[in-house]
Amino acid sequence: MSDSSPLQLSDRPPEAEGHLLQVEDLHVDFHTRDGVAHAINGVDLHLDAGETLAVLGESGSGKSVTAQAIMGILDMPPAAIPTGRILFRGQDLLTMPDEERRAVRGPGIAMIFQDALSSLNPVFPVGWQIGEMFRVHRGLNRSDARSAAVRLMERVNIPAAKQRVNAYPHQFSGGMRQRIMIAMAIALEPSILIADEPTTALDVTVQAQVMDLLGQLREESGMSLILITHDLGVVADIADRIAVMYAGSIVESAGVHDLYRRPGHPYTEGLLQSIPRLDMKGEELFAIKGLPPNLLRMPEGCPFHPRCHRVRDVCRVDEPALREVRPGRRSKCHFAEEVLDE
Repeated sequence: MSDSSPLQLSDRPPEAEGHLLQVEDLHVDFHTRDGVAHAINGVDLHLDAGETLAVLGESGSGKSVTAQAIMGILDMPPAAIPTGRILFRGQDLLTMPDEERRAVRGPGIAMIFQDALSSLNPVFPVGWQIGEMFRVHRGLNRSDARSAAVRLMERVNIPAAKQRVNAYPHQFSGGMRQRIMIAMAIALEPSILIADEPTTALDVTVQAQVMDLLGQLREESGMSLILITHDLGVVADIADRIAVMYAGSIVESAGVHDLYRRPGHPYTEGLLQSIPRLDMKGEELFAIKGLPPNLLRMPEGCPFHPRCHRVRDVCRVDEPALREVRPGRRSKCHFAEEVLDE
């Protein structure tokens, strides 16, 4: 293979002025028998070259739907995107012809899904599935594609890759299957890798290994990373910035150290308080009271107010805007400055 092989994770030229990825006022609705579920309600976020952005929130907060909208893999219908823009290198993916958008997937933006076993085809060897990326996108023959698959498996630290290239997904452990998914995702040297709950259902040791691998690949390739998770503890050592989602909206964004030191939204406060700590042995874990809102019938005012320990009258009638409350950090709370000043 030539020196331009996807396995040579070379440094990329600097991006043009502006963000590598910019999501603006994104709305995603799902049309159901019971009505329209407003899954995404005006998401705004950005990602710069070489940056890791962690997107946090409870199940159902809209993290995965946002990622699927960026990738262009939502089933439409029932999904619909009434408004919004998704700019990749300045081009709006939502208005891009289907053929051009498909060409972005893989070399431009790639995604690791949270359930590796259901994402891999059970009837084809893993090497064949990895090699398909090279056969389809790079025109390699079967032999060269297989060799490329072996090197990628070695790259993601799968032992005895030459012997296991013809093995099937069910013959690998959960952690090894996740590494295979990572190998497929990085095969074409994407500028952005979206990892959707990449450590779900893995034990703590394997979780750490997968996160270390993602961090190592980011450092070596210069790619940007969007890490979707509900676990604040997973992202502490790898993320540059954090965006917290609730009920389909970004409610807070900040640098990772600023957010851990002092959250600016009551929901983020609750997430941080729910992290188990060694000094809490024998104590009951904190839990945010109540349940997330029904997306078919969103409450008036701030969507978080029925669960908020800081709620006031204005929160029940007036939904706050996501605004900059400190340099480099934004919050969707009427009283964010007050929270930060405590």
